[in-house]
Amino acid sequence: MQTKIGTVTHYYPKIGVAAIVLKEHLARGDCIHIHGPHEDFDQSVTSMELEHTPITEADEGQDIGIKVIHRVHKGDVVCRET
Repeated sequence: MQTKIGTVTHYYPKIGVAAIVLKEHLARGDCIHIHGPHEDFDQSVTSMELEHTPITEADEGQDIGIKVIHRVHKGDVVCRET
């Protein structure tokens, strides 16, 4: 089962990081699923940052950056695998 936890707002291709606005809590180690018209993949959250500072968890409303294994696009949906 998947629970929507956020939306991609930007992608930084040189460093492979997606900016995501969260609607739910997210922690390092969580398994997420990202899908949109161009991609559909699962990954574990291995690296998260808030304002260029590494964090281990983030809450609703925060705009964070996470390292992603594939290119993503603005508007892609981020879900937690449960």
